[in-house]
Amino acid sequence: MPTDIGIVDLGIGFPYRSHEEKKAAYDFFRANLKDEQSLREFEFPAQYMFKDVPDVVAPDVDPVQWIVDKMDAFNIEIAKVQLSPNGIRAKQEHPGRFYLSMSVDPNKGVQTLRDMEKAKAEHDIVSVSCFPCGCVPQVAIDDPKMYPIYAKCVELDIPICINGGIVGPRMPSWPQHVERFDPVLYDFPELTMVMMHGGEPWTALAVKLMLKWPGLHYMTSAFAPKHYPKDIIEYANTRGADKIMYCGYFPAGLTLERQFRDMPNVPFKDDVWPKFLRENALRVFKMAPLAPSGGGAP
Repeated sequence: MPTDIGIVDLGIGFPYRSHEEKKAAYDFFRANLKDEQSLREFEFPAQYMFKDVPDVVAPDVDPVQWIVDKMDAFNIEIAKVQLSPNGIRAKQEHPGRFYLSMSVDPNKGVQTLRDMEKAKAEHDIVSVSCFPCGCVPQVAIDDPKMYPIYAKCVELDIPICINGGIVGPRMPSWPQHVERFDPVLYDFPELTMVMMHGGEPWTALAVKLMLKWPGLHYMTSAFAPKHYPKDIIEYANTRGADKIMYCGYFPAGLTLERQFRDMPNVPFKDDVWPKFLRENALRVFKMAPLAPSGGGAP
């Protein structure tokens, strides 16, 4: 792994200032949960999958500066963050280092399309994201409710990042089965889609679909480098060097210390690393680099 690349992280969040605030952040899909452990015991619904999640800080900590300091420490030049008060402030206070993405809910119908237009006009969002299993009620990737969102993404010329594979929280996974990407990309040949959260256990199918559809890409959200799927690594090292992108998922599930302790052991070829860590993200999300390389402290 090279150490002189200004990294682009496609999934950084901001820490919570209390455990109550953190728990409330997942209320939007709590109606989909049934088991007592998820509803009563867990602080967040996928807690059984992650340990020591570093996303709660003292109330007097500035969450934006806290994230900037972490980015500097790990040579992360640019981060894509969610459209939120912290995200908007980060973009304003640190020009060029933060780009915004908006979460969309297909159950809101036309209002979602209006919100997308407004977010693009006012905040220049570079993508939208959707969590199909987390919609209430759940909405499949290829559901007709999603089609206006895909059309609006094409119109606004922005990608959609969408979860694929078995969902982490204990709720049904059928909306995110990887074969559901196929008809959407057939119907929207101009659409850029980025598969999030692994695509497991259908990673071989994900690779087949990326080979088939020029608009389909993949980012490594919610996975420590130690657990990157072998199918994805092999694809990046062969025909998929332009399709695979880094997403650290910090601080929602994994520390940056863990990410970059594991990262040098990923067997990417030398020519894949710059594309994975930086170049693909800049191209796919139309981000402007601060400089040819570098960004924070090595």
